Amino acid sequence: MTSWKRDFASGLIVLAPILVTLYVLYWLFSLIARFSLLATNVDDPVVAVSMTVVIFVLLVFSVGYLMRTALGTFAEEVLDDLINRLPGLRIVYNASKMAVETVLSGGADEFQKPVKVEPWEGMRLTAFKTGKTTDDGREVVFMPTAPNITSGFVMELEPEDVIEVDESTEDALTRVLSAGFGENERDVPEPFVDDEDEPEQ
Repeated sequence: MTSWKRDFASGLIVLAPILVTLYVLYWLFSLIARFSLLATNVDDPVVAVSMTVVIFVLLVFSVGYLMRTALGTFAEEVLDDLINRLPGLRIVYNASKMAVETVLSGGADEFQKPVKVEPWEGMRLTAFKTGKTTDDGREVVFMPTAPNITSGFVMELEPEDVIEVDESTEDALTRVLSAGFGENERDVPEPFVDDEDEPEQ
């Protein structure tokens, strides 16, 4: 690899994640501005988005405070019962509710713990514990697809089939999101040195 190619690759490695992050932020901003209830009443999109975020945060805290009371608990039970009577919607509602409860509850640490599974002998796949078990004692793990971790497979495995690993969640997610091309900091190879760049003896 020549010097200019290495410099271009190094610059791309630094700039690409920044550009992707900025694009995602821009997409979220545009999405909120487009569907904001204040978009038709406020000319400045920045003000509309800011007010929408503030209103949403206040709404979350208000509902959370209401859930401390008997009225809040009763309202949740009525809403759950109503949604569960609607075919199709109840699947989305219950799945999203369970996902939020899992992440925000004490089971979040277990959910973030990476493990390995071997569907066939000699093949290992990266999965994550969910902290859940089935009635017959099997562990429920989620195996995401790469590089899109929002899809994957939910597997019920015997505890002895779940291989514990000494790996951080960040390392495991980096490998999955990069489709296997990501490198852990502890495993980064020595930098490549061109013969033409080596100092003359």
